[in-house]
Amino acid sequence: MKLTDIFNRVDAVSPDEAKQLLSENKNAVLLDVREPKEYEEEHLPGAVLMPMSGIPDKMKELDPSRTIITY
Repeated sequence: MKLTDIFNRVDAVSPDEAKQLLSENKNAVLLDVREPKEYEEEHLPGAVLMPMSGIPDKMKELDPSRTIITY
């Protein structure tokens, strides 16, 4: 199964738009898909780490009913 099978792709949003989405939608998730070392060096507050390389194995942990903002 691919991400595109369960999630709808949307256009990119600006940082300000992402901030607004997160403040207006308490069910939204900020998903950091970089590698752990990059995350440890710096990440956005509240971001959940799920490296892109591991998404196929952890896809079931993502709730398609939630707004997921990926960076």
